[in-house]
Amino acid sequence: MRSHVPLLDRITFYIVKRKGKQIRPLLVLLCAKLYGQIGEATYTGASLVELLHTATLVHDDVVDEADKRRGFFSINALWKNKVAVLVGDYLLSKGLLLALENGQHQSLELLSRAIKEMSEGELLQIEKTRLLDIEEDTYFKIIRGKTASLLAAACAIGAASAGATTEEVAQMHSFGEKMGMAFQIRDDLFDYGDKDVGKPLGIDIKEKKLTLPLIYALRKASKREQKRYKKLIRRHSDNKHKVSELIQFVHESGGMEYTRKTMHRFSEEALSLLQHFPDNPARSSLKKLLLFVTTRER
Repeated sequence: MRSHVPLLDRITFYIVKRKGKQIRPLLVLLCAKLYGQIGEATYTGASLVELLHTATLVHDDVVDEADKRRGFFSINALWKNKVAVLVGDYLLSKGLLLALENGQHQSLELLSRAIKEMSEGELLQIEKTRLLDIEEDTYFKIIRGKTASLLAAACAIGAASAGATTEEVAQMHSFGEKMGMAFQIRDDLFDYGDKDVGKPLGIDIKEKKLTLPLIYALRKASKREQKRYKKLIRRHSDNKHKVSELIQFVHESGGMEYTRKTMHRFSEEALSLLQHFPDNPARSSLKKLLLFVTTRER
């Protein structure tokens, strides 16, 4: 990550110091271990995934006008938007160069496709948010793109780095996608007070995002109730009392229970893809990671 620009070095050091769970590079390593030994190609793939993921997070904070991430000030909060966009671009280019310099063309293709799908997912969410007309199928398309695609790419890259066949790479891509779906659904449950995680309630509502708990609740509601609650989202999403009323509506409508069942369905589908592997530490760790995704409290 070294650069001849002191400002860039200072910012990249700040980013590395506040690293998160690093689930995506961990998936690269574990999926490689399922098929063989971890080698240089695997480490390069894991680094590539983390670089590009970090680049998207830096850009996301600019798009979302977020002041904090993981309890730390965001890059745009400390150095403003222009610097944050350029730093995100730098991280992206470092990832691309890392892949090319090491001849990782398959990994680059998998990740490039994931980033394309992430952009499409985010833009689809923005488009549908304006209209407040997100159906369940559309919601799945959104989270498959914005979240699941990168986890899927990480798993596929790990398998490919260990010499897996094209069919096996596709299988691990499917595993990662299903895990990613469960991961994002778990995240969406937090917004409605599923756990006391220190995260303010109603952030998605404030941003007028319709996620699965609310989509289900609105689907079960009468036309009159749908109109009323959509009006509340459009005009009163900053009102704490109105947001609390909406959260209560979701709980009473069974939205939380339905969403948990959906999350566990994706988790079970992912788990079934691991069953044909021999019982070894890599498989055991992936199962534990899958369990963590659906039970994490932050």
